[in-house]
Amino acid sequence: MRDNGGQVQVHTGGRPPAGSAHASGRTPAHGAGRSVLAGAFELLAAVERSGGAGLTRLSWESGLPKTTVHRLLDQLIDLGTVERCADGYRIGPRMFQLGNGWQPHPKLRAAAAGPARRLAAVTGAAVGLAVLRYDRTLVLGWTPGGTRSFPALCGRWAWPWYTAAGKVLAAAPSYRFPPSAVPASWAREERFVRERGVAVDQGVMAPGVCSVAAPLHDVRGVPVAALFAATRSPGPSRLLADAVRSTGAAIGAGLAERRG
Repeated sequence: MRDNGGQVQVHTGGRPPAGSAHASGRTPAHGAGRSVLAGAFELLAAVERSGGAGLTRLSWESGLPKTTVHRLLDQLIDLGTVERCADGYRIGPRMFQLGNGWQPHPKLRAAAAGPARRLAAVTGAAVGLAVLRYDRTLVLGWTPGGTRSFPALCGRWAWPWYTAAGKVLAAAPSYRFPPSAVPASWAREERFVRERGVAVDQGVMAPGVCSVAAPLHDVRGVPVAALFAATRSPGPSRLLADAVRSTGAAIGAGLAERRG
């Protein structure tokens, strides 16, 4: 990533391969064995991916027998985590309530809300928060901007060296992930991210969408999340990169104050 006049040059590190976590939205698997609880969570993930589906498709998506799917769905409906709909089954309100309660830092959402709204208003970009979990980038949420809408990736997974948000978090000295999974171009990308304090991706979230990200540090200086701004443009401007960087620093300062 280099400044090139008014543009920030993008080193993409490659594109997500077909069938990757970014493309499918599947949560990374952990271990070959599967308990009843793990099966229930895989079924919940299948319900979320489908957006509303019947037993046959959910059985195929989750890899569980239809009889097991039917039994688990009845239990999940009783808990409010799944509900029936015209197309079959969909995620219930209890999951929405539980999911909105999670954040990687106890005050992240409160500290980021105001600065993210101001960044979106000033730049016209959609502004979001993301974290790294299970060695993947996970988008937590968006603040809409003035740009035309494009598909959001909330709840979706992507390898960290493809997304701008993932790059700034994976480039932190404290972060470790399996070296066998890292592309050959990552060492160069990591160096540029550390030098500039921001990372860039182009066309990863959606065709024609450019994203710029900066890390959000806690009081110890450890990045707990990333702030990113996404807009439809041929490339990120230096002004957008500077705005994201300064907003990220302001949010980090807020996190440090709130923890004191």
